[in-house]
Parts: sequence; C-alpha cells; structure tokens
Amino acid sequence: MAEDYYELLGVPKGASADDIQKAYRTLARKYHPDLNPNDKTAKEKFQKVQQAFEVLNDAKKREMYDRYGPDFEHMGPGGPRGGGGGFYPGHGQQSWEFSNAEQGFDFSDLFGGGGGGGGESGGFEDLLRQFGRGGRGGGGGRAKARKARGADVLYEISVPFTVAIRGGQHQLRVQRPTGEQHTIDVTIPAGIEDGKKIRLRGQGEVGVRGGPEGDLIITVRVAEHPHFTRRGDNLYVRVPVTLAEAALGSKIDVPTPDGTITLKVPPGSSSGAKLRVRGFGVDGKQGRGDLFAELQIELPKELSEDDQAAIRAIDERNPLSPRAGLNW
Repeated sequence: MAEDYYELLGVPKGASADDIQKAYRTLARKYHPDLNPNDKTAKEKFQKVQQAFEVLNDAKKREMYDRYGPDFEHMGPGGPRGGGGGFYPGHGQQSWEFSNAEQGFDFSDLFGGGGGGGGESGGFEDLLRQFGRGGRGGGGGRAKARKARGADVLYEISVPFTVAIRGGQHQLRVQRPTGEQHTIDVTIPAGIEDGKKIRLRGQGEVGVRGGPEGDLIITVRVAEHPHFTRRGDNLYVRVPVTLAEAALGSKIDVPTPDGTITLKVPPGSSSGAKLRVRGFGVDGKQGRGDLFAELQIELPKELSEDDQAAIRAIDERNPLSPRAGLNW
C-alpha cells in the first residue's frame, strides 16, 4: 500500500504551502544521505520525502493527489482510465513545469547557502532536479546540476578573559561530517566581546561540483576573571588596601593588561573610591578605554583593645554621621 504523502511530511491534509516547505526542509536535513553516511536507510527515506514534496508543493499535482491518491498520474483529467496515459489535454501528454518562482523555495536555505556535499543518486543532485523539469510539451528530463557553495560550519569556543582583552591564538579541532578532523589556528582579535563571531572564509564544507567552500563561523564565549570585569571598553578591578593605606595615603602596585603599575592612594580615601588610569582598558573603535581601580578597605579580623580604643578616638573626632545625607 502506497504511503500517504501528508503523513510522510508530517503535515495535515489542509497544510499551507509554507508549512509543507518547512516540513520538507526539516526532513531533508534529517535524512540527507551525505549527512547520514552511517544510516543505510537514510537514502530511501530521503527519496520518499522528496517524492512527497514534489507532489504536494505543486498546486495542480496536489489537487489530483487529493482526488485520486498516489495513482493520480495514471489517470486522465476526467478520472480513472484504462491503461497508461498520464495527464493530457486531448491526446498529447503534458509535462509538468517546476520553476523556482512557482515553488517559492530556495534550496540554499536548506544547508546554509548551498549545503551538503556531493553524493550518489538520491543525494544533492536529486534535490536539485525538482527545480529543473523540462519545458512545455515534452518530458523535460533532469536539469544539469549546477555548482553550489559548501555549507557553513558553526562552532563555539571559550577563551580566557585575558586573551579576549589582549588578543591571542586558539586551536580548534573541527570534525567534518565524514569523521575527518582538522586542527585550525584561530586568531582572537584584541578586545573581542562575549558572543561575537569570527568568520574564517573557505574553512567550511567543500563545495558541490567544484563550487566554493563554505565558511567556518565561530562564536566566542569569554570566561569570567576572578578580579577584573569589563563594561564597554573600560576595565574595573577591586583593589584591597589596609586602613592605614586608605587613611594616610600610600603607593600601591596594581596589575593591568600591560603589566604592573603603581597608583597613588590619596589620604583619607574611603572604601569604594575609584582611581582612574586612562588608556589602560580595552582596545575599541573609539580608541582604548580606561582602567578603574576600586579601593576596598580590609580590616584585620582581630583587633586588640588598644586598636579598638584608637579607632573609637578617631571616630569621636568626626561629629557628623557618615549616613547623614542618606535618605529615600
């Protein structure tokens, strides 16, 4: 018993042309022989899906299929007929035209701009034939397969925070659908942000019938740093200081992407005060950002009675509460 074309595509009988095309794209990706080299049933499933799509995506064929079922091609315009025949007005057999305009379907959408590799009958060439049926009045035959661009390959990598800020190299192991693996050296540009993409042209899948190779598109994820954060092109770092360094002023060493620098802490600095160092941030389109060092006063976990008395004496000399201006 012939299989129902609607069931093959997984769509209801009243499905729209867009729904049929979407279902076909999904199943073509799933069963394409070039993408399933280890599945011996993929080719047969792919051909069935293709046959169902060729009928349901053509308004005239779909109408006849809905009326007469899978054997509609052996019937004339008036219904069942004896013997062979096909569709014919009068006595001449009519060939069905398939044009891209009628289909409204771009095969390049299926595999990201030209998609899967070459292959046997039932592979890429069979997909193309739905767009190459012959002209009116004859059995057009198969169109000549054209060159097609290879599919893009998508990868995601994670790089250290320091590499994202200053730039560097990253080695990526890429596995092709054939199982073959390649090691590619990826240059990470200085200042790249989390989620940005790097495109390596010609590093994707090979083209079909001599067509150009696809691209390798890499999404970069930036790992967090234990001390530094980034906001736009500026860097922020929390710097612990002692009570004496903050109260009396001092010089402290602070690490930066360009090496260690010495900062001057002004006397009477409070916790949370920020020291700005221009030009020590991230390389951006408008130049290089700045570095902000935020002071964090750290007190000893244990204070002697003399220490406590000294702190109270200092506190008593300040008549104003530090929260005097705090309100809702």
